[in-house]
Amino acid sequence: MRERARGSMLGRLADEQRAPPAMSHEQPLIVVALGGNALLKRGEPLEAQNQLQAAHQAAQLLAPLAARARLVVTHGNGPQVGLLALQGNAYHDVAPYPLDVLGAETEGQIGYVIELELDNAVAGRETAALVTRTEVDPADPAFGDPTKFIGPVYDKAQADDLAERMGWSVRPDGDRWRRVVPSPEPRRIVQLEVIRRLVADGVIVVCVGGGGVPVARTDGGRCQGVEAVIDKDLASSLLAVDLGADMLILATDVEGAYADWGTPQQRMISRATPQEIRTFEFPKGSMGPKVEAVARFVERGGRRGAIGALEDIEALAAGDAGTQIVAR
Repeated sequence: MRERARGSMLGRLADEQRAPPAMSHEQPLIVVALGGNALLKRGEPLEAQNQLQAAHQAAQLLAPLAARARLVVTHGNGPQVGLLALQGNAYHDVAPYPLDVLGAETEGQIGYVIELELDNAVAGRETAALVTRTEVDPADPAFGDPTKFIGPVYDKAQADDLAERMGWSVRPDGDRWRRVVPSPEPRRIVQLEVIRRLVADGVIVVCVGGGGVPVARTDGGRCQGVEAVIDKDLASSLLAVDLGADMLILATDVEGAYADWGTPQQRMISRATPQEIRTFEFPKGSMGPKVEAVARFVERGGRRGAIGALEDIEALAAGDAGTQIVAR
């Protein structure tokens, strides 16, 4: 009996040592959206080692923030889902996988490396990556107007050739060209309550990767995948609003949102209200959704939104870097 009691006590102690420390609800809840280009440099080969190294660097930058805040991390998947689509098109013995399945694959792939590196970087906290579904409206007009960039960049001749051979839609991305696919509005994060419970338990949650796997409801109420890639920033904004987050940070590979980008008059917008930032024009496939995402978050009750470089994450959280969006 004594030995059994001793074993039970040791078991409880071991469980207590494994359990993450409770996070106070007084600590701010921050949703950080890691852009695809923050996790993989533009033009860098889409190789596993490069992505692992990028996730390692991101985790090191996020670790100090995780020590003083409840943290939810989302991420892009544009380069990765485009690569899988290319690989699928190159193998003719099997029909190419639809974009929702490719989205789920990349959400698991990228979520794994971020989860792994956050677990290594943040002592005493557990991290969980969740393949998340995001519901969209099957009648969304975005299905007829592809704008979401996926895959690698090309010069115009390459892009035109691929568009003709593969039936793609392509658009300019900066001074290069990329494939674009439909990007419907996110309507509902299907696993919201699961995410909420994990956050309440002190877990760092990696979720809504690539905007989440796009699904829609049939007339019979069934959930099924659709051919699209949801904008990660708009989905992250919806998630942050529904979680009641204090702050939404969109971490990318530029210092912030610029007015008159690409002209001699370009200038970074340091601080603005949602109404003020909407008076400027931004590219639809890149900075435009980021600006709209933080504007929506603040309009719907968020304290502050920020857009800026991942390297400046702590200054972004403090309000000292990037483009800060506030109610007034």
